[in-house]
Amino acid sequence: MSAPSFANAIIKRPWLYRIMKPIANWYTNAAGYRQMGLRADDLIIEENDTVQKALKRLSPQESYDRVYRIRRAIQLSLSHQILPKEQYTKDEEDIAYLSPIIRQIEAEEKERGDLDSLMITKRSK
Repeated sequence: MSAPSFANAIIKRPWLYRIMKPIANWYTNAAGYRQMGLRADDLIIEENDTVQKALKRLSPQESYDRVYRIRRAIQLSLSHQILPKEQYTKDEEDIAYLSPIIRQIEAEEKERGDLDSLMITKRSK
């Protein structure tokens, strides 16, 4: 899941942020997932152990909402339709709900790996 990201570098440079923001907005709207009522985190591929663990950590309501959004999008795709404009996912609704959990799990696994590979040596006097 952890792909290289230039987001922090872009946000730190206001001139670059002003250039990239309209391009990012255009790309998000062109992707079309918001027209089907999905959020960006709904597009994360589930066949990863880390994502499976993150899905188990979701609250029951968030998990239900996610399944509902995905099923509705599949139904719209099968019928070759999109939602009415007032039902599109708005920018303020498209918040990351799964990505923070995935990052937390990856940090835990990294810490576990570091502790498992820890070598303890005896000090010589």
